[in-house]
Amino acid sequence: MAAFSPPDKAGRTRQRTGGNRGGPSGKVADFRYKRPSSSEPRKTDASQVARAISAQGAPEVRRQAYAALDLGTNNCRLLIARPSGENFTVIDAFSRVVRLGEGLAGSGRLSDEAMDRALAALHVCADKLRRRNVSLARSVATEACRRAVNGGEFIERVREETGIALDIITAQEEARLAVLGCHVLLEQGHGPAVIFDIGGGSTELVLIEPGERVPRIVDWASVPWGVVSLNDTVASAGDSNAELLDRYARMRMLVSDSFAPFAARVAEAAKAHDIRLLGTSGTVTTLASLHLELPQYDRRAVDGLIVPSVAMRDISQRLSGMAMQERRTLPCIGPDRAELVVAGCAILESILDIWPADKLGVADRGIREGILRGLMAGTPAPGATLL
Repeated sequence: MAAFSPPDKAGRTRQRTGGNRGGPSGKVADFRYKRPSSSEPRKTDASQVARAISAQGAPEVRRQAYAALDLGTNNCRLLIARPSGENFTVIDAFSRVVRLGEGLAGSGRLSDEAMDRALAALHVCADKLRRRNVSLARSVATEACRRAVNGGEFIERVREETGIALDIITAQEEARLAVLGCHVLLEQGHGPAVIFDIGGGSTELVLIEPGERVPRIVDWASVPWGVVSLNDTVASAGDSNAELLDRYARMRMLVSDSFAPFAARVAEAAKAHDIRLLGTSGTVTTLASLHLELPQYDRRAVDGLIVPSVAMRDISQRLSGMAMQERRTLPCIGPDRAELVVAGCAILESILDIWPADKLGVADRGIREGILRGLMAGTPAPGATLL
């Protein structure tokens, strides 16, 4: 579930058969995970963080650090953090698009190119775990590795080449971690709520009821449609507006059919007058950025934002009729998300169909934060490893 082999006393790490294939590390992030406050000051940049750590001296550096690594179908993400009261402060972070599930829908296998991209990112993560003196970590893999016939072989290769032992978690555990990581951002209220996570290879939906500290999970579902798997399955016929809208309709139908059993089970709860909705994924953060007309992505502006659902529908429908080249030019989408964002829009609209909340909460946090909260609470999953 999480493991990284620490360096030996001479400072050497495990032998890497592929060498260090990682590119530049992600920037150090310094922010606290708690409910956003309008009076909260803006956080410092990476250089300020480094100076602050240096000024605090060795005792601060030696404080216990925890790590959470999430290898998804589209992204590889790492957070390293230290406890800070009831919350935690991130001291290092890394995120890279690796497209591990590219071509999986057709072949049933992880391709050599996709595995190489993921390994390059995981080498960067391994270096960060060593440099930050992480004492307890958990590393997980999700839908791409669950579905691929060679998923187990890839997990073993990762362990041999990087020292990181990935645990292929179930869809239920993925849903639980997402709730644990972002539920604090739910809009205040007493009615039922749905939290969803649109991933690269699957989407998880969780019906919850308010709880004192952690909400109670009433029902949940996972469908094998994420932005990568849906995009790869529904072929594009052309770039005319009619052809683009036809493809979007086929995406919507496919996802809605998969959601149907969950929709039937939550139909009565969806009639409550104070239902709430919270989403965590690149899809919702991207659409929220477009709603705010941000020139570039700003986590501080998006995480915890409450957006009218109708606005998210309008943006989704507008994007569905745009050609790829037009989507590439939009701020906060660019070339990285231009291909996959329409599939995310189709999934989001299908969720709004079955859970018609007036407003949608946006979370730029999820599985990794759920892992960290579990580790710091002293209740890590079996297999979380002391490093």
